[in-house]
Amino acid sequence: MITVDALTKTYGDRRAVDSLSFEVLPGRVTGFVGPNGSGKSTTMRMMVGLTRPDAGSVCYDGVPYHRLERPVASIGVALDASAHPGRTARNHLRTLCAMSGLPASRADEVLAEVGIATVADKRVGGFSLGMRQRLALAGALLGKPETLLLDEPANGLDPDGIRWLRAYLRSYADRGGAVFVSSHLITELSLFADDLVVIGGGRLLANAPVHQIADTAERTVLVETTQRDELIDLLNKRGLGATETGSRISITGASRSAVAQLALDHQIRLDELVDHQASLEDLLVDLTSNAAEFTSA
Repeated sequence: MITVDALTKTYGDRRAVDSLSFEVLPGRVTGFVGPNGSGKSTTMRMMVGLTRPDAGSVCYDGVPYHRLERPVASIGVALDASAHPGRTARNHLRTLCAMSGLPASRADEVLAEVGIATVADKRVGGFSLGMRQRLALAGALLGKPETLLLDEPANGLDPDGIRWLRAYLRSYADRGGAVFVSSHLITELSLFADDLVVIGGGRLLANAPVHQIADTAERTVLVETTQRDELIDLLNKRGLGATETGSRISITGASRSAVAQLALDHQIRLDELVDHQASLEDLLVDLTSNAAEFTSA
């Protein structure tokens, strides 16, 4: 289990990470989301000792990263997809094995595990971004770690690659591993993540199971009718929020069956009647909108 406690980092007069606390549990995939500039990368770097925090701590089963006896067996890290372009994929991984005290044979094992064994002797400089992402994951798996910490691992993958990654990380967690993964693909992440940690402006905005966050999305009923004014008047008299959205009426605070009954009682013909709930992506965009570093006009 990863425990992040009051993690804080300041650069000049900018607070990049502001007293951030959360946990990453074994057997679960935890998604890490937030707009650009929210502090995700800084947080992940502090979690593995690449950036020194000003305050706070990160522990793995109660042990700080720098005190782990064999970090490579505790946590597999892939924060970017970089590798020496002149080395082959196999030699890149064998170098990591030598640095970590692992047998060179692990290189071929993880190349097969991530599906790029056929390009083991190709130079990394000729790899696509998706292939380099798989190679980075292979490097994270070398020590058979209990935890994976991955920054945007789906970036550059094609649809089949994304599907493969989703299934792989889900399987890894189901075997008891802890997965902490950042992604801009919120909808994709929601398909396999158990929990979400949402940050903005370096601060924690939400930390809960995906289904709990999704359940907070506003539900509305969308109606299309030629008797718009009459229906809106009825809804307003009953204190229901009714607004015109294009050719439809959007109603909050009422169920679809209640709207249908109201229309039936007053002989209002409905041409369309559907439930609508904001997507998880829409919900998180709204949640982080005040903390976004860059916004469109």
